[in-house]
Amino acid sequence: MVIPHPMDRDANPIFTLAYTSVDEIGPFIKSMESVPKSGLHNPLRNVERYLAYGDISRKAGNALLQPDVQEFFIQSIMKCVPKSYAQAKGEVTVTAAFLNNFGGDNVRFLARSFGNPGDHYGQQSNGYRWPYGPVAIIAPFNFPLEIPVLQLMGALFMGNKPVLKPAEKVAIVMEQFLHLLHDCGMPKEDVDLLNGQGPVAEALIVKSPIRLTQFTGSSRVAEHLSRVTGGKVKIEDAGFDWKILGPDVSHVDYVAWQCDQDAYATQGQKCSAQSILFAHENWESSGLWEKMKANASARRLDDLTIGPVLTHTTDDIMNHISKLLEIPGAKVMFGGKELANHNIPSIYGAIEPTAVFVPLKEMLKEEYFDICVTEKFAPFQVVTSYKDNEVDLVLEACERMSHHLTAAVVSDDTKFLTKVLSNTVNGTTYAGMRARTTGAPQNHWFGPAGDTRGAGIGTPEAIKLVWSCHREIIFDKIIPDGWKQPKAT
Repeated sequence: MVIPHPMDRDANPIFTLAYTSVDEIGPFIKSMESVPKSGLHNPLRNVERYLAYGDISRKAGNALLQPDVQEFFIQSIMKCVPKSYAQAKGEVTVTAAFLNNFGGDNVRFLARSFGNPGDHYGQQSNGYRWPYGPVAIIAPFNFPLEIPVLQLMGALFMGNKPVLKPAEKVAIVMEQFLHLLHDCGMPKEDVDLLNGQGPVAEALIVKSPIRLTQFTGSSRVAEHLSRVTGGKVKIEDAGFDWKILGPDVSHVDYVAWQCDQDAYATQGQKCSAQSILFAHENWESSGLWEKMKANASARRLDDLTIGPVLTHTTDDIMNHISKLLEIPGAKVMFGGKELANHNIPSIYGAIEPTAVFVPLKEMLKEEYFDICVTEKFAPFQVVTSYKDNEVDLVLEACERMSHHLTAAVVSDDTKFLTKVLSNTVNGTTYAGMRARTTGAPQNHWFGPAGDTRGAGIGTPEAIKLVWSCHREIIFDKIIPDGWKQPKAT
């Protein structure tokens, strides 16, 4: 499989990739079949592996902070997914922080059990976090190091054996990270790496005893995997993420900068990217629109603050904009054009950072709502405004959206914050004047809410939720002296 250069259609491919076919997955199936349901370790067996993975995590985290290793992964990320140096470095830094968070005894602490007294003498009930055994991870392209590493290590910490299927466009990054883990002491047989396309991964999942698949990516694929696995999935899929600017206007320069970062950093190819902005009418006279436009226009190809869209062609994005402009009152606020002077391959998108304004009441109409809340995973957002008496219309729009990953409520008005937060559901929500939709997942829980299949990432709670299940063992040891057999019931 040949991976084209994402910045230059005339350049040599950035790498070639082994193309595993469905006929070649036999060794992967055999590997998964060799894993017991009780995992490679659990709270009662091979417990020394908890400490071993604490040590591996510490060594890997330290390695990513070494200048030469850090730079290697920064450049690897930028080569596959053109993003700015600061964004790529941030990905490596977050990954290192996560790994260091779980150095030492912290892996062992993930499996902390609890006990309750029984209902008679000699009985005690104990709850354990138990692994699934053979598991699969299907990772996305947009964070080729951070997302797969955080999920992979969580799976390993809890005692599972994962097969990792990275996105083809960026597979080289995780291949190199696995070499790093081997150098840090991870047994080579603890992780299988599957290169290939989606149907190959699906065949492996269906034909082997994989007991849990963790998927990060599009909602279409997430729903398909949910069906073919019989619901044995944990998903972090589409994020059509909203930001609401409250009635209290302040720090306009900061808010404009954060809106630009949330919507357009990494070409908007973040599941947490700001997809729609609801601004109270008080912000319209503050100069916010003009500042957002100025910030967006400062993004350039030469420093990768803007770049190729790897999931849509330019025509796809332009057609979406055209459909929005058919809505009465809709208009392009800025952008809406193909990037100038680029040589990005035609299979990718090349578009200026774009904002399209759509009147709120038009947006809420049945015939327009779906197109307004369709995620494009590109440097693109919908913008609208509302009045004091239209807050409930904004909340109606949030309620009708289908996916609830990140959100931001930009306000210091306690009454306003409480109204919005108490009537919404997004799993990772920032609140306050510094609120954003994008954030580092090692710093706090990151994941959707409102979906029983939702997968978190980064925190002890997320790891335990996704990569282990509850097992209760009731010890009942003491038969009373003088016990006599009672009458059958």
